[in-house]
Amino acid sequence: MARMAEGAQDEEQEKRLGPRELLNTAYERIVADQKIEGGGSTACVAVGNGDGNLTVANLGDSGFVQLRLNAVNYYSNPQTHAFNTPYQLSIVPPKILALSRAFGGGPLHDLPKDAGLTTHAVRHGDILVFATDGVWDNLSPTDLLKIVSRQMMGFQAWTNGEKGTEVSEKIHQLVQGGGIAKPTEDNLQATLAVNIVGEAKAASMDTKRDGPFAKEVQKHYPDEDWHGGKVDDICVVVAVVVQDRKGSR
Repeated sequence: MARMAEGAQDEEQEKRLGPRELLNTAYERIVADQKIEGGGSTACVAVGNGDGNLTVANLGDSGFVQLRLNAVNYYSNPQTHAFNTPYQLSIVPPKILALSRAFGGGPLHDLPKDAGLTTHAVRHGDILVFATDGVWDNLSPTDLLKIVSRQMMGFQAWTNGEKGTEVSEKIHQLVQGGGIAKPTEDNLQATLAVNIVGEAKAASMDTKRDGPFAKEVQKHYPDEDWHGGKVDDICVVVAVVVQDRKGSR
């Protein structure tokens, strides 16, 4: 991510990179760094602009959802080679490569160009949730909608109006620092992210609640008798789309 930030700052504003180009720039810098011997990662990168257009490059089993006024407007599908084998960018150490060749095989090796690219139109009041598989293995898009809707209605960012659920004028204040009276998560987006992390962690440690991963195991390997959550890395970034007074988002 640090390399991606460097790549974005190197570009002139009129030559703004898209998410897949940003991903490729960062990957090339990592590969060229001799201090990094090996490793791998999935990635979900989004670039938005003021006219409400969002472009997302997703590689592997991280992903995102777009929520709009008590509805799931869009959710990404994971990229996998097989069950529980996600696409990921990787640097494979020479010793591992040699060992793989000795046994007549080779490690899976995906590139930024393999990332799925999607474009989306966002609206005032939309919630964008980007997260790693520790969330998606344990919570469905509908689960996330329930968590987010509860918070949005509780803080009156969304309200019930004559035409159904509406975006409140209060949302402008809530997304600012200090918009929510908490010492750390003092704005709406941070509060949403922390709540999702908490719910995902609780679900991952629940041995009785079957999440999306457990249901997939049961479908692919019915003899495994897998039940409950799946403990894994959990990282969440939340963006709240707010239209300013000039019309940009």
